[in-house]
Amino acid sequence: MRIHHLNCGTMCPWGGRLMDGHGGGPHRAHLVCHCLLIETDAHGLVLVDTGFGLRDVATPRPRLAGFFLASNRPQLRESETAVRQIQALGHSVGDVRHIVLTHLDFDHAGGLEDFPGATVHVLERELRAARDERTGFIASRRYRPGQWDDGVRWSPYAPQGESWFGFDCVRDLPGLPPEILMVPLAGHTWGHAGVAVSGPGGWLLQAGDAYFYRHEMDVRSPRCTPGLSAYQRMMEVDRAARLHNQERLRGLLRQHGGEVRVVCSHDAAELEACRNQL
Repeated sequence: MRIHHLNCGTMCPWGGRLMDGHGGGPHRAHLVCHCLLIETDAHGLVLVDTGFGLRDVATPRPRLAGFFLASNRPQLRESETAVRQIQALGHSVGDVRHIVLTHLDFDHAGGLEDFPGATVHVLERELRAARDERTGFIASRRYRPGQWDDGVRWSPYAPQGESWFGFDCVRDLPGLPPEILMVPLAGHTWGHAGVAVSGPGGWLLQAGDAYFYRHEMDVRSPRCTPGLSAYQRMMEVDRAARLHNQERLRGLLRQHGGEVRVVCSHDAAELEACRNQL
């Protein structure tokens, strides 16, 4: 399998280095939507998250909540959508046969409708939260049914089977190779998951929004920027679960750092490091 690391949505919230830690400017931060495109031998293309989609770019309102448009300041470039990047690599929309979601937040699921033939794999708990539990200021804005209410082919799951490095997981996703599995990591949302992919260099865990800043995975002295710490607290549904799962991920790296690489969805430096190692 070959893995491409895509940025499917640049966001420039206020806060500069107090948000992203890059030290590149006093005002605008630089966050990404780190998605994976996996080329398999017999199962077509697999997309892990979609970032923003074509309709988000064309008509951001009412597709995206005004609160998040103002606070996250997404740049919404058509060239950054997953579908355009996949086409630029020489593939067609129909080549994407499967999409595996970490969760259904607006910046992870906006491109679902750009791939109408794909099966969408998601934890059942996340799908239920997005469909039926959109109450309160954050929940009513983070999930945008307009992004995925038009004939999406869902394949929901509960954790099952043999664990993965001590984590519950979902193995043998129908239609997918056994090298791709889902790892529940609740806290940011109720049904949030990481997606683990086994390749020639070992395992890659796309941990979604289980953390936001690369140094949160520092096994000796974890830390986060003030801005991203505040944002994670605002978006969490279960703080204890979120922090517990972050510590479990650090434990995974302590014990198996030579076998597993962990990345999150929004750290631009992590994305760049992954691309540089290709």
